Amino acid sequence: VQLQASGGGLVQPGGSLRLSCISSAVASDHYAIAWFRQAPNKERERVSCISGGDDSTYYVESVKGRFTISRNNAAKTAYLQMNNLKPEDTAVYTCVADPFDRCDLGVVGPTAIWGQGTLVTVSS
Repeated sequence: VQLQASGGGLVQPGGSLRLSCISSAVASDHYAIAWFRQAPNKERERVSCISGGDDSTYYVESVKGRFTISRNNAAKTAYLQMNNLKPEDTAVYTCVADPFDRCDLGVVGPTAIWGQGTLVTVSS
């Protein structure tokens, strides 16, 4: 299983971007899909997660109301719609597939599969 993230770029504050994560794991209800981000000199944090079974969604407090995670199993693609972006959202964003749904725990397990990141820069 591999994951390929795309959609990052440079955007002004208040703007929007949609990140995509293509993977056969997305097509399987056995995998939860999470987005992590890591900004320079900061710890990595989980931004959002969507469960494999019932598509329950979870967000870190700082992005609630601005970001929306979704998945299209038929297209094998998960998305992170990011609106009203702020400079503090600047980071490398990475999608992760976890065969054990830990969305409600805020973590992924040791068997999770990490994709390559995509850089999001929010700046005027």
